[in-house]
Amino acid sequence: MNKLKSLSAVILLAISVTANAQTDKATTKRIVDDKNFVFVATSAMPLNATDISNVLNRMPGNMNTGGNINLTGSSYDVRITADSVVSYLPYYGRSFSAPIGRDESGFRFTSKKFSYASKATKKGGWSITINSKDVKDNVRMNLSITQSGYATLNVMSNNKQSISYNGYISEPKAKEESSK
Repeated sequence: MNKLKSLSAVILLAISVTANAQTDKATTKRIVDDKNFVFVATSAMPLNATDISNVLNRMPGNMNTGGNINLTGSSYDVRITADSVVSYLPYYGRSFSAPIGRDESGFRFTSKKFSYASKATKKGGWSITINSKDVKDNVRMNLSITQSGYATLNVMSNNKQSISYNGYISEPKAKEESSK
């Protein structure tokens, strides 16, 4: 029965990720070149997956998927523009300093001073490195993007263990003008 639950969870995750990837090669290339896209996280993979799995196994309604934490249906993302990086990601793992406020849990920040380096990979995707210069924990992000828009984000910090997120990139939603 547990194998059936695990298998159905994996299949459901695969279907939801496939349904959410909404970029084609041309769109992906354009938004990456323009530095104007949103990384939408669909799962998190903490570095100490066994410790996290042990905690999740004790929770009611547990659907442990071997260290992956399903984020589908949540609004966790990183918005990247030419002049800012806005991150709203959860964090699961070991922190070396306790957060003071609620807004300091996870990777929740806006950076206006950062370095951004993008290079094409051999398989036609992109490898992007972002180093924040005005964020308390000196957050570094490595984003690997495929031509179809699927992406893996590795986040490193001075005060937390590394964590990886799987997801996809999309175009930012246009701000709707308020009717007068």
